[in-house]
Amino acid sequence: MDLFEAISARRSYRGMYKPDPVPREHLRMIMQAALDAPSGCNKQTTSVIAVDDPALVKHLGTMLERDDFASAPAAICILTERKIAYRDRTFYIQDYSAAIQNALLAITGLGYESCWVEGHITDADQIGRQMADVLGVPEHIELVAYLPVGLAAEEGNRVRKLPFEERAWFNGYRL
Repeated sequence: MDLFEAISARRSYRGMYKPDPVPREHLRMIMQAALDAPSGCNKQTTSVIAVDDPALVKHLGTMLERDDFASAPAAICILTERKIAYRDRTFYIQDYSAAIQNALLAITGLGYESCWVEGHITDADQIGRQMADVLGVPEHIELVAYLPVGLAAEEGNRVRKLPFEERAWFNGYRL
């Protein structure tokens, strides 16, 4: 799939997954795509863990209280470290967001489905920290997103995007 096809085809899939394993070669490609994302002042605040042990993926998905995510044959966990990049600023949110988008495009390009799961992970209930502990992630590194990876077992839904003309302009904002 070419890049622009992957961008247009990418969606947040919330459905059950087929049990077909995701080859490690594909997981490695997805991980590399995430790591190839830009990072503020090249601080490289983002790291990744691929999970392909079926029991572990199921356990992590269950922690999110989602049977559909627990049915995925693999997952990518996005980690971040809050490093000062420029003066007193850190760009870790931008860094991991770019990494997630790269990973999602790679997932789509390889023919798999996924969903950017962050809200429940970074809420006050500390699910991300609990997941990080299961994976042996040091305390100073945060697990900020979970991407289930696999082949769709269901059709899934596509959201309707607003027309280009309502969200994009040349040479200034237009109503």
